[in-house]
Amino acid sequence: MTKTNYTNAGQQRLLAVVRVLAGNEFDGLSLTSIAKSLNEKAPVIKRDLENLKTAGMGEQDERTGHWRLGPKFIQIAIAHFDHVNRTESRMAELKNRYSRG
Repeated sequence: MTKTNYTNAGQQRLLAVVRVLAGNEFDGLSLTSIAKSLNEKAPVIKRDLENLKTAGMGEQDERTGHWRLGPKFIQIAIAHFDHVNRTESRMAELKNRYSRG
């Protein structure tokens, strides 16, 4: 059976943009610095950033022009963290329940 490669260069680049933006939520990064860090041309990265913006996962600071992760992306991360915490609590309750004598 032949294994299908579903990897898409544009989607992988977009995910790389997200990784570059991570950790820069307050000051953001300039389009030029993002493009340089990914060894890509600025217009290509601009298109990726605009797609993130459309999805609510990226935003541009009107004052500086810098880009950062948007509220939706952060909300997803917080929801994931909350789910892990709830699951850990449930596991601790089960462990406690089954370990009683």
